[in-house]
Amino acid sequence: MSAADSHDPTRLQPGVRSGRCPADIIEIAALRDRTPEVEAIAARRGWPLPALGRNVLAPGQIAISVRPGRWLLLSACAAPGVTGAAWEKDFTGLASAVDLSSGLAALWLDGPLSREALVRGCRLDLHPSVFPPGHAAATIMAQVAVILVALSSGVLLLTPSTTARYFHEWLAHAAAPFQFEALPALSFESLCGDRPR
Repeated sequence: MSAADSHDPTRLQPGVRSGRCPADIIEIAALRDRTPEVEAIAARRGWPLPALGRNVLAPGQIAISVRPGRWLLLSACAAPGVTGAAWEKDFTGLASAVDLSSGLAALWLDGPLSREALVRGCRLDLHPSVFPPGHAAATIMAQVAVILVALSSGVLLLTPSTTARYFHEWLAHAAAPFQFEALPALSFESLCGDRPR
Protein backbone atom coordinates (compact mmCIF):
# COMPACT_ATOMS: atom_id res chain seq x y z
CA MET A 1 0.00 0.00 0.00
CA SER A 2 1.46 3.36 -0.96
CA ALA A 3 1.23 6.50 1.13
CA ALA A 4 -1.20 9.23 0.09
CA ASP A 5 0.30 11.79 -2.24
CA SER A 6 1.13 14.80 -0.04
CA HIS A 7 0.81 17.01 -3.13
CA ASP A 8 -2.77 15.94 -3.86
CA PRO A 9 -4.50 19.30 -4.61
CA THR A 10 -7.81 18.04 -3.21
CA ARG A 11 -6.18 17.76 0.23
CA LEU A 12 -5.32 21.45 0.15
CA GLN A 13 -8.81 22.71 -0.57
CA PRO A 14 -10.61 23.76 2.64
CA GLY A 15 -14.01 22.13 3.08
CA VAL A 16 -15.01 24.79 5.61
CA ARG A 17 -13.91 28.41 5.83
CA SER A 18 -14.91 30.84 8.56
CA GLY A 19 -14.20 34.42 9.51
CA ARG A 20 -15.65 37.33 11.44
CA CYS A 21 -17.67 39.95 9.64
CA PRO A 22 -18.04 43.29 11.47
CA ALA A 23 -21.47 44.84 10.92
CA ASP A 24 -23.97 47.26 12.37
CA ILE A 25 -26.82 45.19 13.81
CA ILE A 26 -30.08 46.92 14.71
CA GLU A 27 -33.03 45.10 16.27
CA ILE A 28 -36.45 46.50 15.37
CA ALA A 29 -39.33 45.44 17.63
CA ALA A 30 -42.79 46.58 16.54
CA LEU A 31 -45.21 47.74 19.21
CA ARG A 32 -48.54 45.90 19.45
CA ASP A 33 -50.57 46.15 16.22
CA ARG A 34 -48.02 48.47 14.58
CA THR A 35 -46.29 45.88 12.39
CA PRO A 36 -47.89 47.05 9.11
CA GLU A 37 -46.71 50.62 9.70
CA VAL A 38 -43.21 49.44 10.65
CA GLU A 39 -43.02 47.32 7.49
CA ALA A 40 -44.18 50.25 5.36
CA ILE A 41 -41.57 52.63 6.78
CA ALA A 42 -38.80 50.06 6.39
CA ALA A 43 -39.86 49.39 2.79
CA ARG A 44 -39.75 53.13 2.01
CA ARG A 45 -36.18 53.13 3.33
CA GLY A 46 -35.33 50.27 0.98
CA TRP A 47 -35.52 47.54 3.62
CA PRO A 48 -38.20 44.93 2.84
CA LEU A 49 -38.77 43.05 6.09
CA PRO A 50 -38.92 39.25 5.85
CA ALA A 51 -41.55 36.92 7.26
CA LEU A 52 -40.77 34.89 10.37
CA GLY A 53 -38.01 32.37 9.72
CA ARG A 54 -36.74 34.15 6.62
CA ASN A 55 -34.07 36.62 5.55
CA VAL A 56 -33.91 39.16 2.75
CA LEU A 57 -30.54 39.92 1.18
CA ALA A 58 -29.92 43.04 -0.89
CA PRO A 59 -26.71 44.83 -1.83
CA GLY A 60 -25.22 46.16 1.39
CA GLN A 61 -27.91 44.85 3.72
CA ILE A 62 -29.47 41.77 5.28
CA ALA A 63 -32.80 41.72 7.14
CA ILE A 64 -33.57 38.71 9.36
CA SER A 65 -36.64 37.58 11.31
CA VAL A 66 -36.48 34.80 13.89
CA ARG A 67 -39.03 36.25 16.36
CA PRO A 68 -42.57 37.48 15.64
CA GLY A 69 -42.71 41.24 15.12
CA ARG A 70 -38.93 41.61 15.39
CA TRP A 71 -36.20 41.98 12.82
CA LEU A 72 -32.44 42.23 12.80
CA LEU A 73 -31.08 44.67 10.22
CA LEU A 74 -27.42 44.22 9.28
CA SER A 75 -25.39 46.74 7.31
CA ALA A 76 -21.80 47.95 6.98
CA CYS A 77 -20.35 49.61 10.06
CA ALA A 78 -20.99 53.34 10.40
CA ALA A 79 -19.88 55.68 13.19
CA PRO A 80 -21.01 54.30 16.57
CA GLY A 81 -24.67 55.03 17.28
CA VAL A 82 -25.47 56.63 13.92
CA THR A 83 -27.39 53.74 12.35
CA GLY A 84 -29.42 52.99 15.47
CA ALA A 85 -30.32 56.65 16.00
CA ALA A 86 -31.63 56.97 12.44
CA TRP A 87 -33.92 53.95 12.84
CA GLU A 88 -35.07 55.05 16.29
CA LYS A 89 -36.10 58.45 14.92
CA ASP A 90 -38.11 56.86 12.09
CA PHE A 91 -39.96 54.47 14.41
CA THR A 92 -40.95 56.83 17.22
CA GLY A 93 -44.26 55.57 18.64
CA LEU A 94 -44.26 52.50 16.38
CA ALA A 95 -41.31 50.34 17.37
CA SER A 96 -38.14 50.23 19.39
CA ALA A 97 -34.78 50.28 17.62
CA VAL A 98 -31.90 48.84 19.65
CA ASP A 99 -28.29 48.83 18.50
CA LEU A 100 -26.91 45.32 19.07
CA SER A 101 -23.69 45.88 17.14
CA SER A 102 -21.59 45.41 20.29
CA GLY A 103 -23.80 42.66 21.70
CA LEU A 104 -23.72 40.28 18.74
CA ALA A 105 -20.83 38.96 16.68
CA ALA A 106 -21.26 37.95 13.04
CA LEU A 107 -19.36 34.91 11.77
CA TRP A 108 -19.30 33.82 8.14
CA LEU A 109 -19.10 30.15 7.17
CA ASP A 110 -18.76 28.74 3.67
CA GLY A 111 -17.24 25.82 1.83
CA PRO A 112 -18.68 22.60 0.42
CA LEU A 113 -18.68 20.86 3.82
CA SER A 114 -19.75 23.79 6.01
CA ARG A 115 -23.21 22.42 6.77
CA GLU A 116 -21.75 19.03 7.63
CA ALA A 117 -19.59 20.75 10.24
CA LEU A 118 -22.52 22.72 11.63
CA VAL A 119 -24.76 19.67 12.13
CA ARG A 120 -22.21 18.30 14.60
CA GLY A 121 -23.63 20.72 17.14
CA CYS A 122 -26.98 21.82 15.71
CA ARG A 123 -30.39 20.26 16.33
CA LEU A 124 -31.87 21.77 13.19
CA ASP A 125 -32.03 20.01 9.85
CA LEU A 126 -29.65 22.09 7.77
CA HIS A 127 -29.96 20.16 4.53
CA PRO A 128 -30.36 22.69 1.69
CA SER A 129 -33.73 21.18 0.78
CA VAL A 130 -35.03 22.01 4.28
CA PHE A 131 -32.98 25.13 5.11
CA PRO A 132 -32.34 26.77 1.73
CA PRO A 133 -31.04 30.30 1.06
CA GLY A 134 -33.54 32.85 2.30
CA HIS A 135 -34.22 30.99 5.57
CA ALA A 136 -33.16 31.91 9.12
CA ALA A 137 -33.51 30.23 12.50
CA ALA A 138 -32.50 30.66 16.14
CA THR A 139 -31.13 27.70 18.08
CA ILE A 140 -28.54 26.59 20.61
CA MET A 141 -25.19 25.26 19.42
CA ALA A 142 -22.36 24.23 21.75
CA GLN A 143 -24.46 25.65 24.61
CA VAL A 144 -24.48 29.07 22.93
CA ALA A 145 -27.40 30.98 21.42
CA VAL A 146 -26.95 31.23 17.66
CA ILE A 147 -28.95 32.68 14.77
CA LEU A 148 -28.29 30.89 11.48
CA VAL A 149 -28.92 32.78 8.24
CA ALA A 150 -28.81 30.76 5.01
CA LEU A 151 -27.48 32.72 2.03
CA SER A 152 -26.70 31.34 -1.40
CA SER A 153 -22.98 31.72 -0.77
CA GLY A 154 -22.82 30.28 2.75
CA VAL A 155 -24.18 30.62 6.27
CA LEU A 156 -24.06 33.71 8.47
CA LEU A 157 -23.99 33.00 12.22
CA LEU A 158 -24.89 35.59 14.85
CA THR A 159 -23.92 34.83 18.44
CA PRO A 160 -23.44 36.90 21.61
CA SER A 161 -20.14 38.78 21.58
CA THR A 162 -19.33 37.46 25.05
CA THR A 163 -19.23 33.87 23.80
CA ALA A 164 -18.12 34.49 20.20
CA ARG A 165 -14.49 33.49 20.78
CA TYR A 166 -15.49 30.25 22.46
CA PHE A 167 -18.02 29.51 19.74
CA HIS A 168 -15.51 30.16 16.95
CA GLU A 169 -12.99 27.86 18.65
CA TRP A 170 -15.66 25.17 18.96
CA LEU A 171 -16.54 25.65 15.30
CA ALA A 172 -12.89 25.32 14.25
CA HIS A 173 -12.61 22.09 16.26
CA ALA A 174 -15.85 20.66 14.83
CA ALA A 175 -14.75 21.56 11.29
CA ALA A 176 -11.15 20.34 11.63
CA PRO A 177 -11.85 16.97 9.90
CA PHE A 178 -13.17 18.91 6.90
CA GLN A 179 -9.98 20.94 6.26
CA PHE A 180 -10.97 24.06 8.23
CA GLU A 181 -9.52 27.42 7.24
CA ALA A 182 -9.79 30.53 9.43
CA LEU A 183 -10.23 33.63 7.29
CA PRO A 184 -9.26 37.20 8.13
CA ALA A 185 -12.10 39.57 8.89
CA LEU A 186 -14.48 39.89 5.95
CA SER A 187 -16.07 43.14 4.86
CA PHE A 188 -19.84 43.31 5.07
CA GLU A 189 -19.93 44.47 1.46
CA SER A 190 -18.20 41.28 0.32
CA LEU A 191 -20.67 39.22 2.32
CA CYS A 192 -23.56 40.90 0.47
CA GLY A 193 -22.20 40.12 -2.98
CA ASP A 194 -25.43 38.23 -3.72
CA ARG A 195 -28.28 39.92 -5.48
CA PRO A 196 -31.87 39.95 -4.19
CA ARG A 197 -34.03 37.18 -5.51
